[in-house]
Amino acid sequence: MRFGGRRVAYAVGGEGPPLVVPAWWAGHLELSWRDPAFRSFWESVGAGHALVRYDAPGVGMSDRDGDPQERTLDAEVALLGAVLDELGLERVTLLGGSSGGCAAVAFAARFPERVERLSLYGAYAHGDAIAPPEVRDAIVATVRSHWGLGSRVLADIFLGDAGAQERERFARLQRASASAETAAALLEQVYRFDVRAELERVRAPAQVVHRRADRAIPYEQGRALAAGIPGATLVPLEGSAHLPWAGDAQSVAGALRAFLVPDAEPERLAGEPAAVLLSRREREVLRLVANGLSEREIAEQLVLSQHTVHRHVANIRHKLGRGSRAAAVAEATRLGLI
Repeated sequence: MRFGGRRVAYAVGGEGPPLVVPAWWAGHLELSWRDPAFRSFWESVGAGHALVRYDAPGVGMSDRDGDPQERTLDAEVALLGAVLDELGLERVTLLGGSSGGCAAVAFAARFPERVERLSLYGAYAHGDAIAPPEVRDAIVATVRSHWGLGSRVLADIFLGDAGAQERERFARLQRASASAETAAALLEQVYRFDVRAELERVRAPAQVVHRRADRAIPYEQGRALAAGIPGATLVPLEGSAHLPWAGDAQSVAGALRAFLVPDAEPERLAGEPAAVLLSRREREVLRLVANGLSEREIAEQLVLSQHTVHRHVANIRHKLGRGSRAAAVAEATRLGLI
């Protein structure tokens, strides 16, 4: 399709109701899909949907010419609408990750009749609050002046505790997806976005999933985002990676699936055994829940705070896609987790 005089590449995979992922950061439709972790994650989250992804102008497989400074929030919202119109999609579910969450929020606020559900991961409402000005300026300057070093810095931030090979692979993907100037302009755009005034106008059921130790977008930004959207549910997860397919990808996929398809059986990433759905501590807590212990009793037995136990139980229910303790125990039994 064409947008603003430039060619925009998009991909549609699977069948079912449309699940649209607004473009964020420097991605590449083809190269990203070759990464097993990336592909497995999106196949899991998008199961039963027609998954729509696209590369924004200047990035990936879309036309690389033009001024990257043209990517304003209004332009991102218009681009998202143009993709939906191109595909003839009247009403969709949006899954906005990171800065793509800003476009998703703004679109949902401005066109409520076109958004069925709104899911946000690692997202934020106000770019200025992501990091102090001197940190933001230093990162942008590094990316603009030395994209090789800058791409590695960003890989360290985005991938959390990932190994050296994974970080280097992602650094190469970023360099293949955008020029240094485009990448720097995209970062500046990330820090400029501000959708705080849009939040209260969102009418679709909304979910905000955020890792507690996210190195790119602090957890407090996700919490503030959820607090600003009427009726939104905040799902905190453990982990430091910003990219959802890095680290404990299964917990992210499970949380998203529980919201996107509330009545569906929980999905596992391709090739993963059922046991990886839950951490060792979560299985320990689950066994005590199955034995009929209260959260206070579990806390005493495991020498944990009651708040920590409550969080583990909530994570278990989200991962298993069940709304109650009893239903989670039944599902875990079916999967052979206990």
